[in-house]
Amino acid sequence: MRLNKNLGMILLAVYLILVGLSAIFRLGFAGMEIIEGIAALGAGILLLINR
Repeated sequence: MRLNKNLGMILLAVYLILVGLSAIFRLGFAGMEIIEGIAALGAGILLLINR
């Protein structure tokens, strides 16, 4: 199940990029917290499943 590990890492990278951009450039839109939460939850679950 290498796909799960790669997908988890991709979601983690997307989450970190979103958080970094929103902190540095004060970027934000309605529902950004929800998208960040879903990305973090998905990445965490996928990374745990692989272990």
